[in-house]
Amino acid sequence: MPIHIRAEKEDFAPTVLLVGDPARAEKISKVLKDAKLVNKNRGLLGFTGIYKDMSISVQTTGMGCPSAGIVMEELIQLEVKRFIRVGTCGGIGAHIKPLDIIAAIAATPVDGTTRTYLNGEPHAPYATFEILKAGYDVAKKMNLKVYFGGVASVDVFYNPFPDYVPKLRARGILAVEMETSLIYYLANKNGLSAASFLLVSDLVGADESFTKYVSDQELSRGTDRLIEYVLETVYNYNAEFIGKE
Repeated sequence: MPIHIRAEKEDFAPTVLLVGDPARAEKISKVLKDAKLVNKNRGLLGFTGIYKDMSISVQTTGMGCPSAGIVMEELIQLEVKRFIRVGTCGGIGAHIKPLDIIAAIAATPVDGTTRTYLNGEPHAPYATFEILKAGYDVAKKMNLKVYFGGVASVDVFYNPFPDYVPKLRARGILAVEMETSLIYYLANKNGLSAASFLLVSDLVGADESFTKYVSDQELSRGTDRLIEYVLETVYNYNAEFIGKE
């Protein structure tokens, strides 16, 4: 049994949704049938249940790559095969709006954790194409606009430097967030599958204000839409590429 995730291999489905916020894990568990709490150690809530006829789990990672790295390493020990981040991000792309959904094709490792794993060597952590394809197809069916592009994973939420956003935006990065680069790196390294679907909860460096947040009510509605979209994406991905497990 891992040190931080106090669970056994049979407690988790082959596909796990990764969320930073334990409240989001609880929200997703309420959508699942027969959801069972499989981990609560350190407040890192984990659940396993059924979506339609597919077994799926959701696990809290906490905020940032250091915590996410511990959780994902231990899920790999438990033989999880697919990792789907369901999170929020700060939009920085010129065309990105509040409550947009972004599917991260790749994640620039601005964080220290991924760069520590890389030992200073260059790498562009990337998503699994088949999951993104399923996400694209589901977005069309749901008539949902989803932006597919690059994000940057960072360590500092309240970055004090005024050139922080312009530098990233100039590279074509759509949003900043705090876990995807590490999730993609560990998936790439271990030959596993991963994707990250992110709701734009704030605009960073927007207009005259450095950060512009959406309301709690808007965020809740947007999160519900994101969860529905991701569950449908994973279900269609399993049906097309994996088969029912």
